[in-house]
Amino acid sequence: MLAQIRTCDRNHIPAVVAHKGDPDSGAILVDVEDGDGRHVVWTQILTVDGERGWMRGTGPEPVDGPTANAYVSRARERDYDIWVLDIHDRKGQFKLDGPTL
Repeated sequence: MLAQIRTCDRNHIPAVVAHKGDPDSGAILVDVEDGDGRHVVWTQILTVDGERGWMRGTGPEPVDGPTANAYVSRARERDYDIWVLDIHDRKGQFKLDGPTL
C-alpha cells in the first residue's frame, strides 16, 4: 500500500486511503479513476509463482463510478480487514507495483 502511495506522490497523482484495514493481514483494493470518470478496481492476488500481483476486479473494461463503488462495497462487506486506495489518474501515468492479470 505504501509503495502505491509513494508512486503516486512522486508522479503528482492524487491518492487517498479510502478505507483502512488490518495492518498485518488486510487485502488491498486499488480504485483507479481516469480523466473521463471511468474506473478500474484492482484487487491484490498471489500469482502461480507466489508473487504478489494484481487482477482487474471489475472486469476487462473500465466501469462507471457507481459500479466501481458497488464492487468496493461488496468487498468490504465480505472482508472487514480490506484496505481501499482511491487514485485519480487523469493523465494515465499510474503503474501498479507488480504483475497484472
